[in-house]
Amino acid sequence: MNIGRFLTRSARYWPNRPAVIFRDQPLSYRELDQRSSQLAHALLALGLAKGERVAIQSWNQPELIEIESALYKAGLVKVALNARLSDEEARDTFSNAEPAVLIAGPAHAARLSAIADGIPSIRHRIVFGADAPGYRPYEDFIAGHPTHSPDVELEPGDLAVLHFTSGSTGKLKAAMQTTGNRMASIRKVVMGRMRAQPGDVLALAGPITHASGMFMQPFLTQGGTLLLHERFSPEAYLESLQKYRVTHAFVVPTMINMLLAHPGLKDYDLGSLKTMTYGSAPIAPARIREAWRAFGPVLSQGYGAGETTGGLVTLSIQDHHDAIEGGREELLSSCGRVFGESDLRLFDDEGREVAPGEIGEIVVRGPDVFAGYWREPELSAAALEGGWLHTGDLARMDELGYLYIVDRKKDMIISGGFNVYPSEVEAALYRHPAVYETCVIGVPDETWGEAVKAVVVLKEGEQADPDALIRHCAALLADFKKPRSVDFVSELPKNGNGKLSRKEVKERYWAGQARRVA
Repeated sequence: MNIGRFLTRSARYWPNRPAVIFRDQPLSYRELDQRSSQLAHALLALGLAKGERVAIQSWNQPELIEIESALYKAGLVKVALNARLSDEEARDTFSNAEPAVLIAGPAHAARLSAIADGIPSIRHRIVFGADAPGYRPYEDFIAGHPTHSPDVELEPGDLAVLHFTSGSTGKLKAAMQTTGNRMASIRKVVMGRMRAQPGDVLALAGPITHASGMFMQPFLTQGGTLLLHERFSPEAYLESLQKYRVTHAFVVPTMINMLLAHPGLKDYDLGSLKTMTYGSAPIAPARIREAWRAFGPVLSQGYGAGETTGGLVTLSIQDHHDAIEGGREELLSSCGRVFGESDLRLFDDEGREVAPGEIGEIVVRGPDVFAGYWREPELSAAALEGGWLHTGDLARMDELGYLYIVDRKKDMIISGGFNVYPSEVEAALYRHPAVYETCVIGVPDETWGEAVKAVVVLKEGEQADPDALIRHCAALLADFKKPRSVDFVSELPKNGNGKLSRKEVKERYWAGQARRVA
């Protein structure tokens, strides 16, 4: 078993078709397969053994697709860092994963160099798209190595990816995705979430280190073309949809909001779109209707997590049609029905399945459920209790299997498609000398779905303004985690045990909202 063989097969079937287009430059299937094979051989020539980790940080670039394919081929483990992580978060990731190799994009090599100096496991550094002291140039590194795939066999349980995300304790944690998990992810996309064929084009503008990247290998398996954007810009994105006759798109609600707000939206011909899949963050039903009118009958929605190796539940185009055109308005509040091989149920606090219409915690089992958290046995055991992944999300399910998420057991905020844990932001705020007490919550936001808000009690005699606290957090956290607003209060509500009542703090800002999660 080796996922890299799918790319090699596609290169044999469609050698001259563009596999990737970036900045108007195509990369053919033959080139992608050969270059990823060269990288796989080059990494193995360093003496790396199966299961060793390779860390990558960059904005979207074609090399990220080559690297992922190469790591599959070589049996090495991908550790992809969000391009927006702070220095402190990058250091924590390296210390935890202990990668043997660091591969950096042009915008990240310099800042990562000083961090890597303190990580003994990092023995090799490679940079693409630029020259950087202490790094081997990517093109020199792969030059001269064989263009055929190395003969590496993997088992379903072999580790393939460490998918890092913020933990509920404020620490970064890594979901261990196996080769079998990644194979299951490919199957469920090909089975129906995003069917494709040669000539189809998938636009990816979100970070392909995260949710957007889950569609890359399934699309390449089917002979489609990945239209890659380094970052999201509404105008550039719309121009590319028209120019390249894009058939498929994956977006987060923040992108939808920005596209709908673009004054020239109606001037673009988007008639080639077959599917626009959205997910990763809350979105209001009214905004879904607006998008349906703007983009046509092409919307589908997904719900999933890093622990489930991508999507679990989908609200199909037909479901959207039934909701908007057929009078079943309640479906716009649903994230859809489970698909593929996943088994999804709702359990009460005693581990019993609840009846249709009753609220329970979403639990999942199947070949796409992760192997646990890297080097966190207690956390893993709790998450996988009884053989089920306990997601921490509360939902109800109707008689037809439609899932309606109503709240979270955990306090995670989803802002612009990224997970933010309040305790992580609170830990940063408590490092400011003027902060006595704080509660961080997500509040409704038209652009981001949820925006991070800090409610703060200052120490007696101390002063601070909102901008100062936001700047303080920006120096310690990725920018999507910093508060977008700060409110000052004289005290925060407590429960009978003297613990902070986050629910009461949230209630002030969510009053009148029909649900707390999209």
